[in-house]
Parts: sequence; C-alpha cells; structure tokens
Amino acid sequence: MPEHPDELAALPARHIDPSEPLTIGEVMRRTGVSASALHFYERKGLITSLRTSSNQRLYERHMLRRISLVLVAKRLGIPLADVASVFRRLPTDHAPTHEDWQRVSRAWKRQLEERRRQLESLERELTGCIGCGCLSMKACLLLNPDDTLQPQGPGPVRIQSQQPGMRRRRAQRHRPSQVEG
Repeated sequence: MPEHPDELAALPARHIDPSEPLTIGEVMRRTGVSASALHFYERKGLITSLRTSSNQRLYERHMLRRISLVLVAKRLGIPLADVASVFRRLPTDHAPTHEDWQRVSRAWKRQLEERRRQLESLERELTGCIGCGCLSMKACLLLNPDDTLQPQGPGPVRIQSQQPGMRRRRAQRHRPSQVEG
C-alpha cells in the first residue's frame, strides 16, 4: 500500500465491477459504520443484504449511498423511522435510478422544510417563554393570564399545539384535572 498520496496516482487503476457486492468488512471500511449498526439498519429496513450459502452478508454497492444518507440524517436529528419511510419508495433489488432519487429528494425536501418551520417556531417561542410552565412569570402573566392554558393539558401547550399531530395526541392523553382553590 502506498504511503504517500502521489504514489496512489502511480498505481494501475483497478476495475470495479458495479454488480459485485461488498462484504460487511468492505462496507464498514467504506462507511465507517460498525457491523452491529449495519445489522440494526437492516432490521429497521434502511438497508438490505444478500446472504451467501455460508450465511455471510453481502451488500449491493448502492447500499453505500443509503448508509451515507442515514449518517447524514442522524447528524441532522432526523429520526430513523422518517428515513425508513422515505427509503421505502426506493428499490432495494437494484440501484435506484436518477428519477427514483429525484422523487425521494422531493419528498424529503418537504419533510425538511416542515422541520425547519417547526424549529423556527420553537426558536420564536423560546425567546419569550416556554408556554405554560414557562421560565418567565412576568411574560406568563401576559401570554397565559390566570393560567388559562391549564385546561389544555400539561407541559408547553402553546408550542406543542403548533406541531402537526400534537393536538390529536394531546387530546388522547389529556385528562382534565381538578383545580383546588
């Protein structure tokens, strides 16, 4: 193995057969992901593998792109369930086409835009108060006089009610409490 980058250029180019699957060791080396994480991603439906007659996992080369996207999504705080939902729209038995990736990227873009809107809304809320149960009792007298938000449930109800699906989940778990005077 060459020790200097210039020596790499002197090596003959190795032909890579795109149909040749990669061993788990090669995938680990290429992605920096541990074997246990690859097994986990497979159980979650994020990637797939082939099995040899001796039950060794082999990965199609196009799984490298999926793994890379999983790593980026994790870094951005995107739940793996959301990634799996997007990946279900891609074929696993062959490399996705440009059109496949375009379709997925449009769907993901919509999700990321919604996530950005939620974060911006949260940022605006945090500059003033964290809803009922807030950190600023002076602001709370203006934003939640006489604790009028209390019947809506526990926690930061103003923030949670702005998130999609939160009203429905909140209504399902909320049980009106008795206020003692």
